[in-house]
Amino acid sequence: MQIKKLVNDKPLWDSFCETLDAKIAQSHKKMEQVKTTDEMFRCQGEIAGLRKLKYLRDEVNGST
Repeated sequence: MQIKKLVNDKPLWDSFCETLDAKIAQSHKKMEQVKTTDEMFRCQGEIAGLRKLKYLRDEVNGST
């Protein structure tokens, strides 16, 4: 699997997780400023998706 290269390269994985954390923080800020519930739900879905990516390493390596 090509994805194993990403999840098992610690410096690259740590950088990827930092990027995900930054995007999650942006989504939280955006969620604070939305005006409709649809936009809020969209932001919540975006955050949930980004958080799932943080568990990719466990999934690929068979820890779950």
